Parts: sequence; structure tokens; C-alpha cells
Amino acid sequence: MSTVWRERLRADVPASLVVVLVALPLSLGIAVASGAPVLAGLISAVVGGVVAGALGGSAVQVSGPAAGLTLIVAQTVATFGWRGACAITMAAGLLQLLLGAARVARAALAVSPAIMHGMLAGVGVVIVLSQLHVLLGDAPQASALANLRALPGELLHNHTPAVFIGVLTLAVLWGWQMLPRVSTYVPAPLAAVVIGTAVAAFTGWELRRVDIPDDLLAFDAGPLWPDATAPTILAAVGAVALVASVESLLCAVAVDRMHDGPRVNLDRELAGQGAANVVAGALGGLPVAGVIVRSTTNVRAGARSRLSAVLHGVWILALVLAAAPVIELIPLPALAALLVYTGVKMVNLTHAQQVHQHREMPVYVLTLVAVVVLGLFEGVLVGMVCALLLSVWRLTHATVRAYHDEHGWHVAIEGSLTFLAVPKLTRALAEVPAGTPVAVELNADFMDHAAVTALHDWRTGHERGGGTVEVHELHHHWYAEAITGQRPPARKVHPTAWLLPRMHRAVPSGARERLTRGARLFHRHGARRVGPLLAELARTGQQPTQLFITCADSRIVPSLITATGPGDLFTVRNVGNLVPRHGDDHDGSVHAAVDFALQVLQVRTITVCGHSGCGALAALLRPDPHPTPMPHLRRWLHHAQPSLHRTDPHPTSPGDHLTRLCQQNVIQQLDHLMTYPPVAERVHDGRLDLVGMYFDIAASQIHLLDPHHHTFTPVSSPTPH
Repeated sequence: MSTVWRERLRADVPASLVVVLVALPLSLGIAVASGAPVLAGLISAVVGGVVAGALGGSAVQVSGPAAGLTLIVAQTVATFGWRGACAITMAAGLLQLLLGAARVARAALAVSPAIMHGMLAGVGVVIVLSQLHVLLGDAPQASALANLRALPGELLHNHTPAVFIGVLTLAVLWGWQMLPRVSTYVPAPLAAVVIGTAVAAFTGWELRRVDIPDDLLAFDAGPLWPDATAPTILAAVGAVALVASVESLLCAVAVDRMHDGPRVNLDRELAGQGAANVVAGALGGLPVAGVIVRSTTNVRAGARSRLSAVLHGVWILALVLAAAPVIELIPLPALAALLVYTGVKMVNLTHAQQVHQHREMPVYVLTLVAVVVLGLFEGVLVGMVCALLLSVWRLTHATVRAYHDEHGWHVAIEGSLTFLAVPKLTRALAEVPAGTPVAVELNADFMDHAAVTALHDWRTGHERGGGTVEVHELHHHWYAEAITGQRPPARKVHPTAWLLPRMHRAVPSGARERLTRGARLFHRHGARRVGPLLAELARTGQQPTQLFITCADSRIVPSLITATGPGDLFTVRNVGNLVPRHGDDHDGSVHAAVDFALQVLQVRTITVCGHSGCGALAALLRPDPHPTPMPHLRRWLHHAQPSLHRTDPHPTSPGDHLTRLCQQNVIQQLDHLMTYPPVAERVHDGRLDLVGMYFDIAASQIHLLDPHHHTFTPVSSPTPH
């Protein structure tokens, strides 16, 4: 056996066993909630593992009956009967195969995440409302609203055994996470169902339990083409295929971020899901889709390849054949409690917060409500219409504001300027008095011909009336390109252009004027972007993760080259990014910063960042017989003398000598840091990392120090997708 296969077996076999412990109870519960035979959930778990696992495009995704399909399966069963639902599942699988062959899988990712999260949250609410009745020892009603209306009456009835088992199962599910060591080896769903089953068996209570046919081979639930109109059947097939495909592909993309193995092939994954649904429908199983809970469990358990998903299906089949009597001991209230727990988790507050941050909450809420009130297919349609309307609104929405302050008149324009925004634009421009200077701050992501014409006509008329107009564009030059017919020449980009617009005014000559101008720009454009973050930092205090020691050179902007923001770096800057040895610092400033960073801020990293062309170090290589009287600088630079001594004195060129000195200086300052007892203690204990960084200014290239070989390696840019 090859080494690769030995490593796969060593990782994938234990992972597959862990996934089984999660998949088995969920498969049973989803089958019950869907109104399908219990065995159908187990069939889909086996088929999803073996067929989708072997043929799909993801190395670690695990497929099976999904909670997100529960509502649509229940509706399909109610409309066409169970055998008709199996035929719908087969047809949906064939449609998925065709879509996979047509290589259109990525088109499914165009569905707004707000719709998918809203749909799953709505399904979660429906599952909770229906399974609460089962938990209370009764049968669910025909709709979510009916379940909601009947719930108070159910709560007043006395269903002590069922309620006790259900509540016990829920308590175990929520409390199991408080035992991290145990939950690592025994998943919460398995523990909850086992405990609930054990208590039910010990008490001997009469409860509804899982029912598996005695002769599994005689299970007669194959597909039977339903007696219904073609549009009704096609709508059901399309709904199953759409929801199963989008859920599987989104799950595959999410799981792909969690491992470092082969990347997912979405078209193959879609075809693999289609093949699994064809087989599942033919054998009498539920529709199959990628399941995030099982896939996440698989990755966290150390799975390396698709072998884990396939083996998990094999283990479930073996359990069904060998331990069916044990599975039949499981009480339905325990499975109902498991589904209530799953349904609550489907209303994911993290996803809702992300949707809110992207200002798509109306899509999420309307989809959720429509799924609960109208049904899954109708809810998705409502969500898609809402998302489309929101996109159109954003495309046509622009903010135009004319205002006057102590600096004169301004017109601030943001958003997409189309012909629909022209009335709003002209109304705002009309507020500017004739003959006055005005600055137009244009932050448009798009301008059509009508908007450009309206702005330019107003500008021409205003200037003819004795006024002046300056148009300052952020990002793309829509206006400048439209009126000149060509792209403006390349210009120097301000390093904070992402935060503040580059204004094309004459820069004031005085230092105070430059600072005042910068402050005004910050107040006008930057404060509203970073204001909430700064307010939060003012309330909570700073909690930086590292001490960053770098040169005072004005060309080095730490937050820019490290892509960090306020509150991330505790920064020390001095001439030459020097760290005096412990006890050899007369002013003590660096020592004070190190003490504060370690003792108060509890940083985990100290970075020393040097750079190319450092003037302070260049002075060491060019001793001037008549130096400018700078005694303090000469005294400070003696901390860099050890760096000069460790640098090769026979460089190939003067420029190469300075480069080597700048890099060796970083290594030397890291050595100086190790003379500080608190630093050495934390490094040896593994509580602190020392990092060396070198920034090549001309190439805009960051190099990191390899601590083992004492060489600097450039950081590669991410490969564009």
C-alpha cells in the first residue's frame, strides 16, 4: 500500500466514524419531519455518502438528507404521495446532471446569500413549529400558521412522557457543548438521542418510536410517476433541483475555505449531486444535498479526501443491516427535539448580522416570512423579486446634497447617477447661488450620458454667470472621460485614497495650512467611515496584537503595508528602526514601549521592520570627514554598529551593501530584543513571537525573515481567481 493511501486511511477512517455519529440521528429526524418513511432518510444518507462522495467535486463535503429540503419534501409528499415524491427526486437528479454537464454550476452562486439564509431560517422556523407538536406527543398540523395557532392548546395538555424525553434531549443538546473534552469525541446529537432513548427504555413509557421494515429488501417505495399536470410536476422538479443545487454548491464553497486540500470543482459537484438524487429516488430515498453540519464535522475530524464521505455511507448501511432493532428503540420525541435544536440553529444570527451589514435585511426578512406563511418555493420567489428590486433601487439611487460651510459651497454626490437621478441632481445644483465658487465632490460608481450632460450643462451655465466649479472625482473618472473623450493621464495616488478623496486643489504652501486642509478632508470624508470603529475603541480601549518597531522614514506607512487599521498595531518609530540592548538605552523610550506592550497590552508578536535605502544606515557606510553637528544622532546610531560588523564588508555593489546592511540590521535588532528578560522569557515559553520584516520601497515588496536560515523571503501575492 502506497504512503498516500496509508495517510488517507489514517485520517479518513476515524473522520468517517465521527461523521456517522452526527449523520445517523439527523437522517432519521429529517425523514420523520418530511413525512417520509424513516428508512428513506437512511437510504439517502448511504447514497449521499457513497454516490455523491465518490462522484462529486468536493474532497471533503458530505451529502445526505438536508434540513433545508425538509419543507419542500413535505410539500412534495403531500401533493404527489411518497412514491410520486421519489419520481420527482429522480427527475430533479437528471436535471442536475444536465446542468452539471452544461457547466453552469457557478450561475447558481448568483443567488443572493440573503435569499438562501432567509430561506434556511424560514425552514428552521417551520421545523421548530411542527416538531414542537411531536415533542409534545401529538402530530403536526398542515401548515406553519396552523401549528402556531394550535401550539398554546398543546402546551396546556398533559403529555408528560413525551415532553420529558423531548426536554431532556434538548437539555443535553445545549448542555453538551459545555463539556469540550467529551464533545470532541462524542457529538452532541448522538449523546442526546442515546440519553433520551436510554431513559425512555428504562422507564418503559409508551412512546412513538422509529419504525424500520423487518425485511429491508422488501421495502416497496420506488418511484411512481405522479398523476398530475405537466406544469405542476415541472415546478416541483425545478424546486427540488434548484434548492438542492444551490444549497450543495454554497456548502461546497464554504467548506472549501476550511481545508488546504484539492479545490472544489463545482460542475462536477453538481453532477455528483444529480447522480446521487437519481439513485436515491430510484431506491426510495429523500432528496440529497451537501450538508454543512456533516461537512464541517468531517473537516474538523481531520478528513483528507472523499474516502471519508464514502466510508461514512458504508458505515450507516452496516449499522442499518446489523443494528435495526437498536435504532427502533429511538423515541420520536427525542428526534423531534433534535430537529427543534437544528431548526433553531438554522436561524443563524451570524448570517443575519452579515446580511444586515450589507444592507440586505429586507430580502432576508421577506424571504423568511414568505417561507413560513406561503411555502418554500413561494418564499424563494418572493426573496428573488425583493433582491431584484433592491438591486434596481441601488443601481438608480444616488445621494446628492448641496451645502454651505465656512469654506464655501459644496455639492456632494454619491452612488449611481443614471437618468432617474437627474431630477434630484438638478434640484440640488439649483440651490447653489449664481456667481459663487463651488466644489463638486463626485463619488459615483456609474454615470450615464443623461447625468453627465445635466452636470456639465449646469457647470457651463454657472461658470458663464461668473462662478467657478471644481469637480473632484474619487475612484473612476466618469465625468472627466465623458467630457474629454479620453482617459485622464496617470497621476500619483495618495496612499490613503481608499479613505479620503484626492482633491485636485492647489496644495497650501504652509505646514499649518496643509495640516488644516488634511483635517478638513478627514472630517468631511474619513470620519464617517472610521468613526464607529474609533468610538468603539474609545469605549473598550486598545487591544493590539503586536508591537511594531519600524523606521521614522516618511515613506513607511505601517498600516498601509500591513493592511491594518486603528487598534491593530502598537507602533514604535525611530531613526533606523533600532532597539538598544537591554541596559544600553539612555533615554529608555524603546524599553518603556516594550514593557508596556508586554505587561499591559499582552501582545503576542513583536515585529521589527526595516526598509530599503535607509538614510540612517547609509550614513554608517559613508563617514563624512566634516559631519553636520548632530551629536544626538551619532550617539543613537552606535546601536547600529553591530549590524555593520555582521554585514559582508565586500559587497558586489554599494547599493547591494546597503541592502544587506538594512536586512542584517533587522536581524541584529531582533537579537537585541532577546536581551530583554521579559522578551526572552516569553519567547522561550511560546507566548511571544519575534518577526523580522524588510520592505523594498521601490518594488513595493514585503520580505519576511526565515528564522532558521536568516534569509528574507518575499511574500507572494495571492493568485487571482
